[in-house]
Amino acid sequence: MKKGCILFLILMSLFFRGDFSFASVPDLPERVDMEADSLTYESDTETYRASGKVVITFEDGYIKADDVMLNRVTNDVTAKGHVFIKSGKDILEGESARFNIADETGIISGGKVFFDRNHLYLRGETIEKRGGATYFLKDGQATTCDGENPDWMFTGKELEVTIDGYGTVKQGTFQAKGIPLLYMPYLIFPAKTTRQTGLLFPRIAYSCDKLGWDIGIPFYWAVSENVDTTFYQRYMDKRGFQEGVELRYITAKDSYGTLYGDYLNDSMEISDSGEGDFLRRDWKEDHKRWSYYLDQETTFKSGFYLKTDIKKVSDRWYFRDFDSYNYYMENYERNNTQKFGGVSFNGNGSLASLNSTVRLVKNWSLFNATALMEYTDNFQSCSNDETLQRYPHITFTGMKQPVLDSPLDFELESSYAYYYRATGYKGHFLDAHPVFTLPLRLGDYLEFTPSLGLRETKWESSYSGTAAGNDDKDGSREMYNIGATLSSEAHRVFDVGGQVVDKIHHGIRPELEYTYIPNVDQDDIPDFLSEIEETNNLTCSLTNILIARLKDVDGKVTYREFFKLKLSQTYDIGEARRNPDGSSKEERPFGDIDAELEFAPFQYFSLDADAQFDVNSGEWKKINSAFDISNPRGDSLTTEYRYTQNSVEEINLSFKGKATEFLDLMYILRKDQLGSKTLEATYAVNYHKQCWSAELSYSDSPDDKRLMLVFSLYGLGKVGGLAGELAD
Repeated sequence: MKKGCILFLILMSLFFRGDFSFASVPDLPERVDMEADSLTYESDTETYRASGKVVITFEDGYIKADDVMLNRVTNDVTAKGHVFIKSGKDILEGESARFNIADETGIISGGKVFFDRNHLYLRGETIEKRGGATYFLKDGQATTCDGENPDWMFTGKELEVTIDGYGTVKQGTFQAKGIPLLYMPYLIFPAKTTRQTGLLFPRIAYSCDKLGWDIGIPFYWAVSENVDTTFYQRYMDKRGFQEGVELRYITAKDSYGTLYGDYLNDSMEISDSGEGDFLRRDWKEDHKRWSYYLDQETTFKSGFYLKTDIKKVSDRWYFRDFDSYNYYMENYERNNTQKFGGVSFNGNGSLASLNSTVRLVKNWSLFNATALMEYTDNFQSCSNDETLQRYPHITFTGMKQPVLDSPLDFELESSYAYYYRATGYKGHFLDAHPVFTLPLRLGDYLEFTPSLGLRETKWESSYSGTAAGNDDKDGSREMYNIGATLSSEAHRVFDVGGQVVDKIHHGIRPELEYTYIPNVDQDDIPDFLSEIEETNNLTCSLTNILIARLKDVDGKVTYREFFKLKLSQTYDIGEARRNPDGSSKEERPFGDIDAELEFAPFQYFSLDADAQFDVNSGEWKKINSAFDISNPRGDSLTTEYRYTQNSVEEINLSFKGKATEFLDLMYILRKDQLGSKTLEATYAVNYHKQCWSAELSYSDSPDDKRLMLVFSLYGLGKVGGLAGELAD
């Protein structure tokens, strides 16, 4: 066998220039290694011939064939016999292949192409590359399924696919396991891996009472590198045509935002009693329904930024009427910390209010200044006139810091606000609260920190409305607070010697805190200010922490806090000294016991809980707990218990079990124990294979029943969905 190291720019161009078969192209290699039984060069025709077990190896892949011929004059390349080309994770196979490296075109006979980025397979009697990243197939197939007998595929007399674009099928079928299920004279499907202009998958649902047939067809427009837009066209046959548009933009390196709005001329007649007077309505004519949302952030320089979060809807029934689907529910993200990370609130039917804010923030190393404008829409009131608004609300905060070079520390909380509402008290508020502390070490184990705080509050208020006896209130409040903290810490390290857990660090921190605030007459304050109560308390707390030192198979060390328990209780000295003046009422100086627990001993188990126990009545006042357990296979169970005395008692449960490798069973339960009713019970079955899934779910709630079927083709998105909302 002849071997050679050939620096052929032509061979390099053959397999890399213009991306003849792949969606991405690596840098041109400097070296190509070729092995073949025979390797010749015909100078008169400037043709290279390699035959007999040809293997051409380059940096990120290789080529195999029985024969390879390259003509330097015409730039034509022919590969015959068991042609196999691999570049990165992309693969091309065929009986034979002919390419022209100048115009980046070619034909593969009996070929198959695999594109890794969207896991797309193309097969055809012939596969013609028409330049760029467009492929034309005769008697072709397209699928994202592995195997020679894929679970599903599109077939057609003619297929044209543009990688990172769309594919079209003419005179084709949709097949499952080789069985034709649908005949499609013409079909368009996406073959995207990056943002591209075009139609997104439609959404189809059905609601018996609220919406009727609900069909949405979004269109995505990649305007430029810094701007994109999505148009939401939605038809509800009981209400009309809703148009929505989302604009996402980046105007500078640290300036970006999302703007959304929708509009609907609602033709549905509605007459209901609602839940209280504030939800009653009698709509006999069309109503103009709309919403808008603006999320904008601009960073002027490090530590100085403007954040805008504005949302508004046309009426208090908006989220109740469209609680099956709306833009805000679909794009809600609980932890919205990334650019374009989603909407900051969940627009479901239980939403009680909307808060819009504009916030200007300036941070220094030890100080912070924030100017806030805030407006609240209250959906639990007939009118928003009595809802308190803040514009502006300016705060200036000083972090704890030493006073000059002394051992004395200083911190500051100060604010100015203008509170406004159409009916009720409104006015100005100014508050300053500096605090001085002196940390002292008492030996090796105790730390004692006394503190002194001074507070000055001024206000000017006026009353708007017709209620008698409400006069303007101007005044001030001067007061002080003193306190002290005595704490200690003890630590011990236990050498466990396990393969994963090497050592466990146990820390315990007892703390005693005293707070005193004298009684100050505050009868003349307006209702938009909070009264500061007289305090003479002693709080005792004990915190236990366990930290594990972990070692992986490579010996890398990490640390994880897997257990934290904090117990605290307050003793009211003022209550203990109270003279009931002959009253039979018993003093109760001991306050509630507060408990906080965080326990996560390993990756698949966690328990978080907080509770409040009344030692005087012997009853629990509050319990909130969440328990999560799962396994590497994918089974999971989440339970949540929420209890507030005489107010809330709710059990939430979510279960997912893998019945088989391909079948998941799911169950969701939300139960109001206090009202003895089930808020939600959902049963779902999800069947999933490597390249598709189908989920059937049934939900039952006090005012609604819903049946939903969603069918998804992986790599292409959801291609169908039907939801039925059945009224009781």
